[in-house]
Amino acid sequence: MSVFTPVTDADLADWLKNYAIGRLDALQGISAGVQNSNFFVTTSLGRYVLTLFETMPRAELPFYLHLMAHLARHGLPVPAPIANRDNEYLGSLSGKPAVLVSRLAGKSDMAPDVARCTRIGAMLAGLHLAGQSFGRKQANPRGANWRQHCAARVRAHLPADEQAELDAELVFQSGFNLETLPQGVIHADLFRDNVLWDGDYVGGVIDFYFAGQDALLFDVAVTVNDWCANADGQLDAARTAALLASYAESRPFTPAERAAWPAMLRAAALRFWLSRLEDFHLPRAGEMVLVKDPGEYRRILRLRAAANAALALPT
Repeated sequence: MSVFTPVTDADLADWLKNYAIGRLDALQGISAGVQNSNFFVTTSLGRYVLTLFETMPRAELPFYLHLMAHLARHGLPVPAPIANRDNEYLGSLSGKPAVLVSRLAGKSDMAPDVARCTRIGAMLAGLHLAGQSFGRKQANPRGANWRQHCAARVRAHLPADEQAELDAELVFQSGFNLETLPQGVIHADLFRDNVLWDGDYVGGVIDFYFAGQDALLFDVAVTVNDWCANADGQLDAARTAALLASYAESRPFTPAERAAWPAMLRAAALRFWLSRLEDFHLPRAGEMVLVKDPGEYRRILRLRAAANAALALPT
C-alpha cells in the first residue's frame, strides 16, 4: 500500500456524493506496501479504506472485489467492498479504478507468538474452505509463469553469483507441477502486516489484490515463511508446528502436499525475492513508496534449500 496517485479532499468529497456513507471528514495516505495507492477515509458515518489501482487491468478487479464480498458473507474478517448508489463496487477517481472497503479494527503484530500462529493457521484454512464455493476463476498473478518472466526482467541487474543462484532455483522449480496439488483461491500475500489483531483475535485480513487460483499449499508456504521465521530467516519449530497443525485440523494435508512441502517453501521464497528485486531495480515513480529488502528473501530461499530434507508437514 503506497501512494502513487494523490487525491485531494475536494475531489474525494465530490466522488463520495455517489455513496450513501455521509460527508468526508478526513483523508490520509497510507505508505506501507508497494502496489496501489491507498488512503484512510473517515466520513460522518464511518471509517473506510480507499484504493486506487495503479497497474492492474480494470477487467481483473471484479474478481478481487467479489472475492472479498464472498468471504465477508462467510463470516471471515475481511474488508467488505462498499457499493455506490449505482450498486457498483468499482468506480474511477483521479483517472484510476477505485474502490472503497470497510476499515477493520486492530493493528498488525510483527512479533507473533505460538498462540497467534495457531489462530492464523485456522484463519487460512477457513479462507481456503470458504473460497471453494467462489464461482469466479482467475489465475494467481504471481504464479509460476510470472516468476519465469520476472526473472528474465531482473536478471541483467544482478551480479553473477545471484544470477547463478536464480537460474539454479528456476531449474529446480521447473521440476514441479503445482497443478497436481489441491487447488483453490489463495490470498497469496498473507504476511504479518496484512493481518490486524483486535486483542487476542483476528480483527481483519487485508490486501487481497494478489489473490488467485493456485495450489493451496503455496499459500500455506507464503504464510509460514513470514509468520514462523526468526530474524535470521530460519523457521521457528514451535510456531511452524502450531500454524500447520491448526490449519490441518480444518483441511488435512494430502500425501502429495506433504511430499511437495520443501519445494513449496522454496517457491514461496522465490516469489518474494523476485518481486522485491523488481521493485528495487525497476521501481515505479510514487509519492510515498516503500521498497523492501530483496536480500531478506534471498537468505530465506537459501535456508529453505539447505534444509530441504528436514522439512515436513504434519501427518
